[in-house]
Amino acid sequence: MAGEEAAAAAAAPEAAGPGPAQPPAEARPDGGEAGNGGGYDGKCVFCRIARREEPGTALLPCEYEDLVCFRDIRPGAPHHYLVVPVEHMGNCKTLKKEHIPVGKAEGRKMKEKWCSMKKMVEVGKTVLQRNNFSDLNDVRMGFHWPPFCSISHLHLHVLAPASQLGFLSRLIYRINSYWFITL
Repeated sequence: MAGEEAAAAAAAPEAAGPGPAQPPAEARPDGGEAGNGGGYDGKCVFCRIARREEPGTALLPCEYEDLVCFRDIRPGAPHHYLVVPVEHMGNCKTLKKEHIPVGKAEGRKMKEKWCSMKKMVEVGKTVLQRNNFSDLNDVRMGFHWPPFCSISHLHLHVLAPASQLGFLSRLIYRINSYWFITL
């Protein structure tokens, strides 16, 4: 379990135990539920951060309205940021082909409802450069593969310099391991 995920899970309301019954997950126009992709999940700490409902988390400048970026609360490297879609989307295992726009639709304008991995990586690189880190060859970016992520909201880890990852971080963010998929 990654550091920010463990701390966020501990701070999340669902970690406090049983409470009053919760309303059903927010419905999406396409009939899906917020917990499975799209919408808002009030129990999800990353949804609350993305909507500026967590005052202790500062959002970093981001050029896309459908993404937010913030510092990891338990950094594994001197620069450790998370790039997160504003709309609730499960983890990387829940992504489907239609969630990842790959190009232009033929004969009509394609509306990107879902964030693309390319945009998430672009935001990560931009945030590093804005924070005076320019060696983009010494960066590690990736996603934890379930069940090794405790926050079930898609988020890209951006770590730099990768050459300065500590022992534990080298394990947690190991290149293309069983639990961490690097981009």
